[in-house]
Amino acid sequence: MTVLSPRPDLWTLDPDVLHLNHGSYGAVPRRTQDLMAALRAETDANPMLWFRSVAARLAASRLDLASYLQTDPEGFALVPNASAGVTAALATLPIPAGSRIVLTNHAYGAVRYAAERFARATQAEVVVVDVPLEADDETVVSLIAAALDEASILIVDQISSATAMVFPIAALVDACRDRGVAIVVDGAHAPGLIDAPAADGADFWTGNFHKWPASPRATAGLVVAEKWRTATLPLIVSWSEYDERLPERFDMQGTFDYVPWIAAPESLRVLEELDWPVRRSQLSDLVDEGARVVAKALGTGIAEVVRPAATMRLVELPRSVDLTHVEAFKMRVSREQKAEITLTGFDERIFIRLSAHAYNSLADYESLAERLPALL
Repeated sequence: MTVLSPRPDLWTLDPDVLHLNHGSYGAVPRRTQDLMAALRAETDANPMLWFRSVAARLAASRLDLASYLQTDPEGFALVPNASAGVTAALATLPIPAGSRIVLTNHAYGAVRYAAERFARATQAEVVVVDVPLEADDETVVSLIAAALDEASILIVDQISSATAMVFPIAALVDACRDRGVAIVVDGAHAPGLIDAPAADGADFWTGNFHKWPASPRATAGLVVAEKWRTATLPLIVSWSEYDERLPERFDMQGTFDYVPWIAAPESLRVLEELDWPVRRSQLSDLVDEGARVVAKALGTGIAEVVRPAATMRLVELPRSVDLTHVEAFKMRVSREQKAEITLTGFDERIFIRLSAHAYNSLADYESLAERLPALL
């Protein structure tokens, strides 16, 4: 394994805590935080002047973020998070009564709730396809394609939050196109882990910048195929609702806090200085080794995912552990062991989902391996 040089100096994270869950809420570099503080001071020094300047600043930031994704800026809008992006897509796409909205059992909970809400409103049906954790790409496509009859929409993860599994988006786009089914890609974890994540031609793609690109929270993007751009509207009706093109009509949402959106490109510059493509590969080696260390300490194993996300791994908890109260257990790990982790359930199994970012080292996982067994 390549020995990393972690960069804790770039962050303001508590050094006494094991931060092993970047995949949930990320961590914002110190430099980006400083920029946000300066922008907020500017806001409160002269709010009128600030709001007069917001549109131009947002346009510049939006262009930077679209360039990072390698996507057409005319079809790229800013949204607070991937859940908002999925909701905007569902609000745009036609959902005939009696049709199906298809998801998989890897889908993010909030996305499934959104599908159920729109299905109820349109008298459609939500169909969940069971995709085994160990399924290869061909099996994934075959299982999902078999459920697309009478479907109007497929919503699929690019990288599943629950299982850190990478889905074959290009092949699924082709399968949907052949059947006349719209596809919405939940790319919440994709920016920073997949190059050009929105390039496969989905009807809608949405992803978070606050996770692996380490941008401020409440910063995400929505990429809309050309055929849907005129019809796609923001969830909040505001002044730019009808007289702007797709990107601009999503920009100005009243007295929203625009600082995270404007500051987001600063985090991209930090990652560039870290030589992120090389570091990402090294972090994949790190999380592999870290997962092995933790699994050995627990006497369990690592989930056999054919295509795992670059910087996340699932370590199974012993089946003897009663985790009826999962959130309470995570709180105990945080409070008693000074470690931040997340647990995820799949197919009646419970896993610790471990993450790795530029501030992590193997010592973090070794410390977790020492602390967890006593608690369990």
